[in-house]
Amino acid sequence: MSDAPALPDRLGLLADLVAAAKRAGADSADALLIEGASLSVQRRLGQTEAVERAESRDLGLRVFVGRRQAIVATTDTSPTGFARLAERAVAMARAVPEDPHAGLAEAPDGMAGLAARRDALALADADEPDVASLAARAATAEEAARSVPGVTNSEGAEAGFSRSVIALVASNGFAGTYTRTSHSVSVTAVAGMGTAMQRDYDYATATRLADLEDPAALGRRAGEQAVARLNPRRPATATMPVVYHPRVAASLVSHFLAAINGASVARGTSFLKEALGQRVFGPGIAIHDDPLRPHGLRSRPFDAEGIAPRARALVEDGLLQSWILDCRTARMLGQRSTGHAARGVSSPPSPAPTNVWLAPGTVTPTELIADIAEGLYVTELIGMGVNPVTGDYSRGAAGFMIRNGAIAESVAEITVAGNLRDMFARLAPADDLVFRRGIDSPTVRIDGLAVAGA
Repeated sequence: MSDAPALPDRLGLLADLVAAAKRAGADSADALLIEGASLSVQRRLGQTEAVERAESRDLGLRVFVGRRQAIVATTDTSPTGFARLAERAVAMARAVPEDPHAGLAEAPDGMAGLAARRDALALADADEPDVASLAARAATAEEAARSVPGVTNSEGAEAGFSRSVIALVASNGFAGTYTRTSHSVSVTAVAGMGTAMQRDYDYATATRLADLEDPAALGRRAGEQAVARLNPRRPATATMPVVYHPRVAASLVSHFLAAINGASVARGTSFLKEALGQRVFGPGIAIHDDPLRPHGLRSRPFDAEGIAPRARALVEDGLLQSWILDCRTARMLGQRSTGHAARGVSSPPSPAPTNVWLAPGTVTPTELIADIAEGLYVTELIGMGVNPVTGDYSRGAAGFMIRNGAIAESVAEITVAGNLRDMFARLAPADDLVFRRGIDSPTVRIDGLAVAGA
């Protein structure tokens, strides 16, 4: 991939755009530049099906006239057009209603120690793969999946690499930039024949190639999972313990994060809107958010408003400790930003989590299910049947029955239902946490859920 312009040039470019906005009549402004380059290779049944390469350079300008806000975005980063771009943005801002909570961060602290944080995070890998190495990676994953006895077909494998540069300059004095890379591999295997076919998948992503999971191991796991799902039954409707595999248990953490998002809380559309400082999970449960984890998939040295991010416990000993806030939602709630602002070039900041995980428990997954006479082990969820206002939960599921403390036959075409408030209170984690994605969880067990089947 071609070398990008030097980082100081990006900051100077954005500073010129912010200055143009001030000259056009903006009281304050910020400018965001996002550059990206990606390469991916898709293979299926031993043949390369697609090679895709993309490059982009997008620029966004946000201006404020009093408490009126407007955003313009462009792919033309030539300074010759900055004056006209700024004038359009200011004209738009003057035409929209006031937002009493809009505005830049009053005291952005992201520049203090920025270089040290950026170096410690080490988000940019020097290793840039070429087409041949990506093709070999995808081939390894697919061949490993197809080698599993019982696998009859493949939906293919893909390997990719991307590099992104984020630069932000604001009229409140903030100026910062950082680079991140991403390596990925995914594969989907098919088992069985005709109407009895089943499929399963696996994927891995890492900022550094050295941390990317072995494609062969990933492929074998996808193949084994597909074979294990053959000949599913539909269990009888009942109330029973439900155990979530880590890849679907993370969705429970995602539902919790949506409920404590400052935008939902400020609008009053979250079932946890009155729960700050209260018990939401059982004793001993902890959920952490750490934007400063080295090589983390969602790590960053500053947020989209120039705030220095900090590691924090969102839940400690079952008690809700913090909302997820940007500056606007913090003002609406009478609090301070938690450094969770995220944005694209054409949108205003909004709160978003970083690297989040449910802390592991003290028992193994085998011990977690050992006393279950009859239960459900969920490996896949379907649909988005969650009411954010009430916490009512209903999702399609597939997986395996648990009988007498052991994983038994495959099951499908079922629905798992409950209420997230009650589910969180009864959630019990195992000890098998592995950091694989931006939101991670160990295996978890929740007793007393409604399972609708035959």
